Amino acid sequence: MSQGRTFKEIIINGDLKHGFSGISETEWRHTLRLIDYLREHCEKLVIIKGNHDAIAEPIARKRGIATVDHHRTGSGILLLHGDILPMKGWLEGIETLIIGHEHPAISLRQGSRVESYKCFLKGRWRGKTLIVQPSFTQVTDGVDILREKPVGPMLPSDKGEFEVYVVADSVYAFGKVKAIKA
Repeated sequence: MSQGRTFKEIIINGDLKHGFSGISETEWRHTLRLIDYLREHCEKLVIIKGNHDAIAEPIARKRGIATVDHHRTGSGILLLHGDILPMKGWLEGIETLIIGHEHPAISLRQGSRVESYKCFLKGRWRGKTLIVQPSFTQVTDGVDILREKPVGPMLPSDKGEFEVYVVADSVYAFGKVKAIKA
């Protein structure tokens, strides 16, 4: 173990792969290296299928890892990618849902300068707390929540009541979406 750090569980919440079709030799190699690295640092690796992961299963299987549609924690949290609605029964005993898929980011303008930041969103969905994660990749900031509509079925078009959090050197609470000027 590197530096003696061990996590009980690491969860990849979908979109392990970027492309929709085919698996290049480079993608196989890099994804296997990532899986191996993560497994060195945790007791259990969970890979939730995202909409980009239709053909990621063979890569995970090569390391004996199953991909799943959702994952429950013992503390009333349900993780799912967010490209599909939860199936009947998934929400029993759940207080908080965590989804990816939307890849929220916020672009803030000051004069002619525009800065984009990956952000978390926190709001309500069907009486439960909903947390929307930003993308993990450094390739893109994500989808600007002030200018673009959601792509999945769980984040409402009117995101005004959702709270925005940017994580950098600290956690910055920006307040509710409706209070932020585009």
